[in-house]
Amino acid sequence: MTEKATPSPEAITAWARLMRVSRQLVERAEDTLKESGLPPLAWYDVLHELAEAGEGGLRPFQLIERTLFAQYNISRQLARLEADGLVEKLPVADDGRGQTIRITAKGRETRRRMWAVYGRSIAELVGAKLSADELKMMSALLGRLRDPPVLD
Repeated sequence: MTEKATPSPEAITAWARLMRVSRQLVERAEDTLKESGLPPLAWYDVLHELAEAGEGGLRPFQLIERTLFAQYNISRQLARLEADGLVEKLPVADDGRGQTIRITAKGRETRRRMWAVYGRSIAELVGAKLSADELKMMSALLGRLRDPPVLD
């Protein structure tokens, strides 16, 4: 990070636009899921990560690392997903209090149904508005903002 404590006007404009557009895109995707009678987008994120992890599942701390949730949010989220039969909690053999979270067959089906709607939202909200080159450029620029930067 540079020594400058005051952001440039360009940085302020870029930040404000990034925050505003990000919120609007997420809200639109959420609305589409809700209109389709599907769970919230946050559920998709958890189900996706668990599906990607395979039969071994993930520990809660791994889900926190892979999603945008704070620890207290992931605990509530997992309780809701478990109550709906979308995930199961399994004990960890060498850790008496530890748990592994695994997606269920119902969770996989819910994720599939959600993706049909969510994927279409991404295509309409982003893919239809930018060219392939613009999408690559945007992805690369946003990757540079991550900590640590992601260079594709």
